[in-house]
Amino acid sequence: MIQVEHVTKDYGQFRAIDDISFTVNKGDIMGFLGPNGTGKTTVMRMLTCFFPPTQGKLMVAGYNCFEESLNVRKKIGYLPERVPLYADMTVSDYLDFVAGIKGMRSKEIKGKVGQVMDDCGLADVNRKLISDISRGYRQRVGIAQALVNDPEVLILDEPTVGLDPQQIKGIRKLIKDLAGRHTVILSTHILPEVSILCNRVVVINKGRVAAVDSLDNLISAGTDKMFMRINGDQQAIMAALEQLDCTASVQQGENDSKEEGGFIIALDDEKQSSKRMHAMIEENGWNIEEMRPMETNLEDVFIQLVTKEGK
Repeated sequence: MIQVEHVTKDYGQFRAIDDISFTVNKGDIMGFLGPNGTGKTTVMRMLTCFFPPTQGKLMVAGYNCFEESLNVRKKIGYLPERVPLYADMTVSDYLDFVAGIKGMRSKEIKGKVGQVMDDCGLADVNRKLISDISRGYRQRVGIAQALVNDPEVLILDEPTVGLDPQQIKGIRKLIKDLAGRHTVILSTHILPEVSILCNRVVVINKGRVAAVDSLDNLISAGTDKMFMRINGDQQAIMAALEQLDCTASVQQGENDSKEEGGFIIALDDEKQSSKRMHAMIEENGWNIEEMRPMETNLEDVFIQLVTKEGK
């Protein structure tokens, strides 16, 4: 459904995107992740035909984003981070207007606008001015305008940013309901959102692809972690753990958490690390009060991926 092949984007002497490639299959909800300023918005703008790549090729539903941009735009619904709404229009009038400029036939507009308002939970505010509805409803209007022409592909940039927990829950349910009927690219900094909604993930860092895989595979490939609570001089223990060449990183547990007073250790090799830590603890006369494996989550994997290059 979506193919990005060896794409590079330069702004003068600055290279924002450097030879990235990935695919998104029909019906996928793909999480698009990366630190701020790493090129996510640039990629989304190229996919939505705002500007062309410097090199490479982007394809959506079989059409080239540069050479056949009009056909691509017919296949795409786009929700930018700042939703382009006209505050002095009612919700229904705005959606009628958007449907018209997207080239829908007049006899189709009324039925389709009514359908997307129902799908997006906007029926109660359809006659209200956009300036008078809450931010959560404005986000729903933004998703509705992306959906109104029934596109095959939806590109959503931070769809839940700034919303309260109840509003976030509603938007997440709406996106989840779109799975299968639409192919979705979801860009967000809320990693639990990706875990809840997405089946595939692309991580980019400094303009390059750091990982492309299913969510389950990414998490299972993450570095093993262990929690240890050790009786002894905590500063000396921390220093000794950091010096072991089999530990990737060591951090102290956060206050007011179940890890308070202990150490969270990322392991390069779980079997070897365990042996060497036990030997070190015995050599220094310390005692282990608690030791248990910790589950790796998407946040752990994301941090490993985006900090790997710097290390």
